[in-house]
Amino acid sequence: MSVRDALTARAPGGLRDRRGRMLHDLRISVMDRCNFRCPYCMPRETFHETYRFLGSRERLSFDEIVRLARLLVRLGVRKLRLTGGEPLLRPNLTDLIGDLTAIEGIEDVALTTNGTLLAKYAFELRAAGLQRVTVSLDSLDPQVFMRMSGGFGGLEEALAGIEQAARAGLGPIKVNAVVQRGVNDHTVLDLLERFRGTGVIVRFIEYMDVGNRNHWRRDAVVPSRELLARIGARWPLEPLQPAYRGEVAERYGFTDGAGEVGFISSVTQPFCGDCTRARLSSDGVLYTCLFATQGMPLRDRLRSGASDEDLLDALRALWRARADNYSEQRQEARAAEGARKVEMFYIGG
Repeated sequence: MSVRDALTARAPGGLRDRRGRMLHDLRISVMDRCNFRCPYCMPRETFHETYRFLGSRERLSFDEIVRLARLLVRLGVRKLRLTGGEPLLRPNLTDLIGDLTAIEGIEDVALTTNGTLLAKYAFELRAAGLQRVTVSLDSLDPQVFMRMSGGFGGLEEALAGIEQAARAGLGPIKVNAVVQRGVNDHTVLDLLERFRGTGVIVRFIEYMDVGNRNHWRRDAVVPSRELLARIGARWPLEPLQPAYRGEVAERYGFTDGAGEVGFISSVTQPFCGDCTRARLSSDGVLYTCLFATQGMPLRDRLRSGASDEDLLDALRALWRARADNYSEQRQEARAAEGARKVEMFYIGG
């Protein structure tokens, strides 16, 4: 570690951006492909059978991902999350997990998946060092599930994946549901009833305007406060303290002790001020916001012989220049229709 990095590590809060937010979390998209076509992420009319996804050489190799992760740990990253697309479509993913969990300074490695392949790999993932999984599951109603997955089945496979992940010790397991008015909001209570008392934490996500192709409408957003009132009328809830600074979900516990539920409210209650996340795309572009219009390409630098110090300087400069707060300025940002945002499947949710 250089003197400069040592000073950064010792400084209160570590590396900070222009709004005082420290770098702490890295989300790594290992695969741009997915076996679903969720309309809010990869609508089928765009991502059809002839759509060209990245070739294997266009994606970062595992060695390149590990190298960047090691460098970002030197700048303050302590938590890693593997995303996609569907990350379990990436061959030999457990090899990458083993390498990432061995990095000194990493405190937590998790994975977000649609769960359809999780039963097959759960024990292998745990053996490689993975600690937690989050499963995207929007409804237990087979017809609603099929609609929200873009016409694909897989509900039973996803549920089997959750059960196998619990057996493997990949917990606490979280289930994320994107809620859209008139689509799946009527199935919210059924989802909670399924997982209450099991240790699985259900989190409801407000439908967000990520990317350029998901036909987002404000009137399709179900505010978290509305869901909170609906759920609380069925099962009394009490607020819980955040587990850590910058936690995106607002947590509530069932007063009968049957677990907790979370709400991620990027639309109605933006949390930009506490965001500590950077996102690495499958082809090696580093973004500092889920709603970014541009990022820093790193793949060619890695492959052209850039030194660790050169890369550290670039990464440090990127974070220090960061001033993203899209969710806090959503209306103004959407009104300026010039810039096109990166798609969610490309950098993970």
